[in-house]
Amino acid sequence: MGYNNSSTSKQLELLEGGVELKKQSAKRINIVSLKLVKESSLLYRERSIGSPEDGYKLMKHFLGDLDREAFIVISLDTKNQPVSINICHVGSLNASIVHPREVMKSAILSNAASIMVGHNHPSGHSAPSREDIEVTKRLVEAGRIVGIDLLDHIIVGDDNFVSLKEKGYI
Repeated sequence: MGYNNSSTSKQLELLEGGVELKKQSAKRINIVSLKLVKESSLLYRERSIGSPEDGYKLMKHFLGDLDREAFIVISLDTKNQPVSINICHVGSLNASIVHPREVMKSAILSNAASIMVGHNHPSGHSAPSREDIEVTKRLVEAGRIVGIDLLDHIIVGDDNFVSLKEKGYI
């Protein structure tokens, strides 16, 4: 994007031609940087996620006994090894509003090749709701756009889980 003298000349002509321009104060623009902050870590003996059950076992640590819905994102490298886990959203007793922008943020910052997401149903029933299916579809599309595949969406119940991939929604 280049600047040329003709636009500068036009501005000067406006000033010289008697047209007064209103003086505006300058806009301050923040200079920022983004970084992930490690809060803690855990050992994952399996090293990589090869099945929905592997994802469930990992997610169960975070979602097992919560009294509210929580939505987590597991960022994976090219070998499906977990790189990071982010609790993306904590909702109410029976709802969690999830936006693709928030899900993809930690995945992008983690340099993820793919992600696996999951949330709990505090009621103990792991059947997917209509909203669960719609969120999954939006995440698949957002992932396509940014180049990060959604491998699965796991819903954690009391002692069971549902894989939306196995149900055919991914």
